[in-house]
Amino acid sequence: MQPEHRAQPGSQPGGWGSGQQYGQSSGQPAARQAGQPTGSSAGQGAAASAQQPPSVPPQIDPQAAGARSVPTASSRMTVPGYPSGPAAPAEEKVDTGPLPSRETLRREARAASSRRGAGDADVERAGELLKSVANIFSQRVVGQEQLRTALVTALMSSGHILLESVPGLAKTTAAQTLASAVSGSFRRIQCTPDLMPNDIVGTQILNSSTGEMTTQLGPVHANIVLLDEINRSSAKTQSAMLEAMQERQTSIGGVVYPLPHPFMVLATQNPIEEEGTYVLPEAQMDRFLMKEVLSYPKPAEEADVLDRISSGSFDRPITTRPISTDDVEWLQGAVERVYVDPVIKQYIVALVNTSRGGGPRPVPGLDKHVRVGASPRGGIALMKIAQAVALQADRTYVTPDDVGLLRHAVLRHRLVLTYDALADDIAPEAIIDAIFAAVPTP
Repeated sequence: MQPEHRAQPGSQPGGWGSGQQYGQSSGQPAARQAGQPTGSSAGQGAAASAQQPPSVPPQIDPQAAGARSVPTASSRMTVPGYPSGPAAPAEEKVDTGPLPSRETLRREARAASSRRGAGDADVERAGELLKSVANIFSQRVVGQEQLRTALVTALMSSGHILLESVPGLAKTTAAQTLASAVSGSFRRIQCTPDLMPNDIVGTQILNSSTGEMTTQLGPVHANIVLLDEINRSSAKTQSAMLEAMQERQTSIGGVVYPLPHPFMVLATQNPIEEEGTYVLPEAQMDRFLMKEVLSYPKPAEEADVLDRISSGSFDRPITTRPISTDDVEWLQGAVERVYVDPVIKQYIVALVNTSRGGGPRPVPGLDKHVRVGASPRGGIALMKIAQAVALQADRTYVTPDDVGLLRHAVLRHRLVLTYDALADDIAPEAIIDAIFAAVPTP
């Protein structure tokens, strides 16, 4: 297999040459920047979308596209080398209803918590544990609040995360700090073209003294695993690693070895170097719960880094007591106990269905730029992330804002763009914003 020499679809965030924003020509406000929290603006944007058509791609006529028509398999654009994906079924559109009041949500959350043996005590204990993690993180990493939120949220959701940035943005330091904050073991795997699956999962070695085969576990058997520059490893090695991520076990010599709990993989890739890399297939990209794109720190934060290096503060021992791996497993269980109202679930399904060309209010011309929308795994990821976000906000129930807070990280790697979208340099974050603007917020 020869290395690929093409850019990965949607690998560039807004602000890194993302080009014209999705829907900019329709006269609507420009799409929100990647990674910006939704906050209360999510409901406002959805309310506005109920009176006017959602954002449309550049150079697309809403009248010609049909603002309320659902693209069919025959009408979707086919480009050589970029076949169109399956169209969303028009007869199975999911619309969202009104969301109950906050008091009703609290009452339902208490009822669900009492059945599961949980309650407001979960919020109090989770707040204390997360405060300890934040304190440790701030002692080793300057700024990068977006990165810390993404890492902690992915860990609480029992998922894995793909980090993309230029070199030198503290990805390795952040991974080491996270492992220290949860008292977990840490291993770093540097991916190269000659890296073999046995180098990751482990192998059997002949003991010359006894004449028997002994098993040597690979570096993947750790709580936090940093897979540095995953796109430089071969497809066989990538598949072995992703299998371990999914099954949470390895097989060596016919014997199954479970991975430790908790288990989290942080994979990194460099968007500026393409020579000698193997692009991750879309099916493997979907295995990652989140894909976070990092940006440069602020000048004040860079100055703070220099001050800490000159004063030697980075070399001082961490003063905050870390939490235990048992605490992490408890946090993961607490996230699963966060109440998700059926209306929120309908809202998530509507968002995912809209990314495929369907939904209660399809985005005009979306099929011209999105070849394949989010899979059902994308909807599951949105719900899990929303539950983790709600718990971090000291709530036992999910709101629509929780669903939209980390929407870019959850969906940017699940949208397969067409050739036209790549040629026009349309950022996937802008398409995601258009999808969220099109679906009415409950």
